[in-house]
This record gives sequence, C-alpha cells and structure tokens, in this order.
Amino acid sequence: MMLVNRDYRLLWTGQLISQTGDFVFDTTLALWIGTVVLAGRSYAPVAVSGLIVAVALATLLVGPPAGVFVDRWDRRRTMMAADLTRAALTGALTVVAFLPAGTLPDGAVLVAAYATVFLATCAAQFFNPARFALVGKVVEPGDRARAAGIGQATQAIASIAGPPLAAPLLFAVGVRWALLLNALSFLVSFAVVRRMRIGGVRSRDAKAADPGRGAADAHTGGALRGSWRAEFVAGLGLVAGSRVVTALLVSAALATVGTGALNSLDVFFVTDNLGAAARWYGTLEMALGFGLVAGALVAAAVTVRLGAHRVFAAGLALTGLGLVVYSRLTGLGPALVTLALIGLPLAALNTAVTPVLLSAVPQSHLGRVIAVINPVQQLASLVGVAASGWLASTGLHGLDAEVAGVHLGPIDTIFSVAGLLVMAGGAYAAVAMRGAGAAPPAAVPSPRAEGVPGSPRAEADAGPSAAEGRPSSAAPGTPAGDGPSAADGRPGEPDVTPPASA
Repeated sequence: MMLVNRDYRLLWTGQLISQTGDFVFDTTLALWIGTVVLAGRSYAPVAVSGLIVAVALATLLVGPPAGVFVDRWDRRRTMMAADLTRAALTGALTVVAFLPAGTLPDGAVLVAAYATVFLATCAAQFFNPARFALVGKVVEPGDRARAAGIGQATQAIASIAGPPLAAPLLFAVGVRWALLLNALSFLVSFAVVRRMRIGGVRSRDAKAADPGRGAADAHTGGALRGSWRAEFVAGLGLVAGSRVVTALLVSAALATVGTGALNSLDVFFVTDNLGAAARWYGTLEMALGFGLVAGALVAAAVTVRLGAHRVFAAGLALTGLGLVVYSRLTGLGPALVTLALIGLPLAALNTAVTPVLLSAVPQSHLGRVIAVINPVQQLASLVGVAASGWLASTGLHGLDAEVAGVHLGPIDTIFSVAGLLVMAGGAYAAVAMRGAGAAPPAAVPSPRAEGVPGSPRAEADAGPSAAEGRPSSAAPGTPAGDGPSAADGRPGEPDVTPPASA
C-alpha cells in the first residue's frame, strides 16, 4: 500500500524505527532499575515509579511553553534538533551503562536515568507538536484519515513488537544494547526527516495570521517576553473559543481519567476477578494491541465514510461500553476477546483525532493547541490513576455487595464507573461537535492594543499515544503516531498527545 506520498513515507519510516526503539527502551529501563541496579532493595518499586514522575513533570512544565516556539520555528529543523538531543541524551546514558559495575554508586546511576528520561521528554515536547503540524503540511486533507490510520497501526505494531524484545536484550546482552538501539533510532529519525523536501513550514502567511508575533520579530528582552505571553494566550484563546477543540479536550480528559483506572488496576483485575495468574496480564495487553492494529486498518475508510467528528464521538462511546462489559467478566477467554474488540473503536477514535484537529486549528497555532492538550491529558491520567488507586485500597476496599442481581467488588466497580466516564466523554463530544464537519479552521483574531489576543471564533485534529505513546496508553482522543498521544504504558487509555517517540 502506498504510504500517501514521499515525505509522509519518510516520516513513517522514522516513526516505525524510533517507536520500536522507544518501547524497547521504556521496558528495558524499568527492568534494569528494578531487577539489576536496585535488585533486592525495598524501594525499587518507588524508584521505577520515579520514571513515570519524570515524564509527567517534563510534560507539564515544558509542554505549554514549547508549543509557542514550535509555532515560531521551522518545524522540520525543530524535529531534527529534538532527535539529535534525544540521541545524545540516550547515548550518554549508554556510556554510563557500559561502565564496569560499581564504578558509579547506584544513586548516581538512578539520577542519570531520571535526568535522561526527563530531558528526553522535554525534547519530545518540541518534536511531537512539530511532527503533528508537519503531517498536516505534507498530507492533503483527503489523505489525512488514511495517514492517521497508518500511524495508529504503526504505533500498535511497535507496542506489540518492542516490549517482548526488552527482557531478552537485558538479560542476554545487557541494558547497554537496548539503550544504544534507542539512541540509533533517533539518529535514523533525524536522517529521514532531513531527507524531506518540504522547506520552512512557517510561511509569511502563517506569521501574518499569528497574533502576538510582531514584537517577537522586532524586539528583544521585555518585548520578546511579552510577545511570548501574547502568543501563549492566543493558543489558550483558540482552545477556549473553538467548539470542536474544547469538545475534544474535555471529552478526552474525561476518557483519560476513566482509562487511568484500567492502566493502574488491571493486573489486580486479572488475579481477583478473572481468576488467572498475573502472567496473563501481558497477554491481555497483547490482545488489545492486536485489536488496535485491526481497527487501524479499517479506521481510515470508516472515518472518510462517516466523518471524523462522528467517528471520534462514537469511538469513545463504544470504547466506554466495552470497558463496562469488561468489568463484569469473570473468565480469561472472554476478557481476551473483549479487549481485542475494544481495540477496534479505540483505534478508530485515535485515527479520527488527526483530521479533527487539522481541520479545526490553523497551521500557525497547531503547536500551541497541542501543547495545551498534552498537559491536560497528563493531569487527567494522573487523576485517574491516583483516584482509582485510592478507591481500590481505601474507599472501596473490601466492597462485596449485590445490586439488582449484579455483584459489585472494588475493582470491577471502579472499572464500571471508568467505562461510564468514557461513554460520557463520547456523549459530550457527539453533542458539542454536531454539525462541525464542514466548518473551516478556527479564525485567528487580530491582537488587541495591549498585545493580548481577542477571543477567537472557531467552528471547527492529539491525540497528543506517554508519553509516553504506546497503544497501551493510547488515551481516547489522541492521534497515535501522528498527533497528540499519552504514554502511561497500558493499552486502553485514550490518546490526545503526540507520541514521545519519533
């Protein structure tokens, strides 16, 4: 199958290689810290959790300001610089791994790992919005659904192929080779992006349409800082003023809170509700991954036929319904089938996010809009994980009740509510996006006299799959592979942020 056009083929090649390297890296790093560096230490689980905290902090702190600079700079060069930065960071950690055991204290190795993850995630906050915007530049509107479907399928395949390679690499040849593989994957991404023929993406027209940029180009110091604030506020104003972008943000946040419960508690659901051994947890992830691949193969055709806005809303509703059904299961076989089926609408809605955002947001503002979506989704994920963990261990701990003939335990009750939240996101999106399919991209207002943009009017794609962006963390609403995507590490979470991998 032709991959849309030459420039998109280059982007896709870099994505496939780099995302596979990322999934190997993520899994191997966690295994290395937990089973080698801190083997036998009581605080090893907390140390591994620190990697997730590093990703979250980088996304929340750097994501919003990064969007402004992504909209200012040449996006192809931004991607290349981010790739070189991540290759250098991962390469430095590889050097640490090659040092003889005991050369550095365990604490220093841990700090090096945290710093690498944090700084690499910071670089990803520039790369991912730039890549998403570049897809909108190199792919014609009629091909965007197909490009998003290809990106979604690629991410799902990488998530299936990457993690199983981690343990053999770690225990057969050592962590250094997994780290080196990821560093090389960023260099491959750099090379293919460099071969793209598209020039500077930020045209004169885009600059003219972008409120708050004049001072940045003509002044320095305080004027530059004022322009940065004005540009950032312009992005917030577009999100608030666009019915479609607001609906996507709110519905994806609701869905991400809901799916955060699945990400954090599914291993307990496997043992307590399905009555299976914990080792089957990975098999369930794989089932969802296969569902995502299958869904991505047909998502483009469905999106073109029904419209991206309808597919997004319906995908959320069906994904939520699937989670409710999953919460009532008591056997491993039905659970495997159900998760595979959940992957179908999840892939479809993630595919739909790309054309939704690209039709609703002007090129000049894509970086800032995605930089708003990503942190909101990251916060929603943290809320979902924290709330579900507290409910399972404290609020609903020991729950054993029956209502209308339905048995309620702690984990299945949380999953049922989570599914309802995802369905609520779909219902809200269906109402809020009604009639938006034919609307033009959001109008960009002229800046007010004081330099703060006025309220933009918009009628008219996320999703920025944590980090972090495996299908396991594909939060509903994020165009996996080509747009916004979350990366928490478990299939089933909606994705509205650009994937952290290349």
